[in-house]
Amino acid sequence: MALWFPLLPTERILRARLGRAWRSEARREGTNARQPLAVSRRENNTQRIAALDEAAAALGLRPGMGVADARAMHPGLEVIEAEPEADRRLLESLADWCDRYTPLVALCGEDGLFLDITGCVHLFGGEQAMLDEVLERLYSQGFRARAGLASTPGMAWAAARFLRPVPIEPGAEAPALAGLPPAALRLEPPACKGLESLGLRTVGALMDTPRAPLVRRFGKLPVMRLDQALGRLEEAVSPRLPIAPLSVERRLAEPVVLEEDIERLLLLLSATLKADLERRDEGARLLQLALFRVDGAVHRLTVGASRPLREPALILKLFREKLKALGGVDADYGFEMVRLSALEAAPFAAEQVDLAGESKADDAGLALFADRVRARLGDRSILRPVMVESYIPERAVAFVPFAGFAEGAPSKGEAYFLSRERPVRLFPHPEPVEVMAEIPEGPPARFRWRRASYRVAGAEGPERIAPEWWQEKEAGETRDYYRVEDDRGRRYWLYREGFYDKGETPPRWFMQGVFA
Repeated sequence: MALWFPLLPTERILRARLGRAWRSEARREGTNARQPLAVSRRENNTQRIAALDEAAAALGLRPGMGVADARAMHPGLEVIEAEPEADRRLLESLADWCDRYTPLVALCGEDGLFLDITGCVHLFGGEQAMLDEVLERLYSQGFRARAGLASTPGMAWAAARFLRPVPIEPGAEAPALAGLPPAALRLEPPACKGLESLGLRTVGALMDTPRAPLVRRFGKLPVMRLDQALGRLEEAVSPRLPIAPLSVERRLAEPVVLEEDIERLLLLLSATLKADLERRDEGARLLQLALFRVDGAVHRLTVGASRPLREPALILKLFREKLKALGGVDADYGFEMVRLSALEAAPFAAEQVDLAGESKADDAGLALFADRVRARLGDRSILRPVMVESYIPERAVAFVPFAGFAEGAPSKGEAYFLSRERPVRLFPHPEPVEVMAEIPEGPPARFRWRRASYRVAGAEGPERIAPEWWQEKEAGETRDYYRVEDDRGRRYWLYREGFYDKGETPPRWFMQGVFA
């Protein structure tokens, strides 16, 4: 299915002024007394009309006309500067609304959508019933949309813009396209004018023309678009949102408003999702709850899990924390559809339980605690250290959002780090110290750190760590590390950066960490 919104910029303005149901109210009252409206944009240092509403179009105005000429013809015309970003956001919100019909929704230019409704039509009573429902519901929200339904995206696009809203049966694409202009093949205006100058004023004439001269004159695009519309060449529709491997939804006869009702629905959906996950021996790692409001707005809540889970009670706890963090959701007139999706799934390992049915896993409680905190405070509220393949100590560990416990063999950087004796507390940034050494290249005899002096009783080292030469900008100098102990038994990890006999600048000393 292809949807086209030819009046989208002006409808955005009128919906903001008169409300979402402005078309339905005008039809019910039988009046539409307002000024004609046009949206303009600058083209080649000239303000030109980019979009019109029905009242302005009825006056004979057309997109592309100069604003000065339009105002000279109709002084009462209201002209507003175009806002492409606002139109884009509105189109994306319409794509979210269409997600109730199919998750495969793609943007088509600045004023259209593609919906892959394969396998979804029977849920709405057939193709024609689905077309009528989509157009009627869009009209009730203030949009005069056109729709086309066919077995190929190209044919659906042409049907939405040039034909009545009637489904095109498979195999009937050629007769349906034959009488349409070349613009029905999604060609740019210069290409359409070139084809028409040769007498190819319809797609049917284009079908009867030998292809070789056509390709030499206009390139491959016209032929490719024709093959795509006829189904000879496959054309993929790329959805704007990732497709969940598993989803369950509930369409409601009466909208729900209360948060308690949403939680009850979430429990029912989680139970259905659990059965699907059990059949696949999987658990959900990333879950999304989509709440479709009556007025077309869509709320999406996403939570992550450190361990694959599928228990409805645990899923409810995570989303309850998310709702508390958001302070609830604006239900307005209520939600008419609720969908729970497992965006990411992972193998679900069976766990040994005791006679009371409780798990013996040591990290199960910690994982659930971390997930609830992350759901309420965000992913970066709990971090865990991971080893990085770097020999420089302050770069060897990075803190990432907690997403479970590391499993499997240690990485190369982790194996190197664990094979060396390292302090319990490692400073993220080395701190400068003043050192007195008995010999230039030897360990320190005394050092001053944080305005306090220390006398060294024993030292081990050096452990030399060369600079990472592949990091050209941050390579630094060679470091010689010493483990030193002062006269009170406290142990420190210091290093000297550089050498005494090289360069004009003397080497510097730094404190990297302290031992227990």
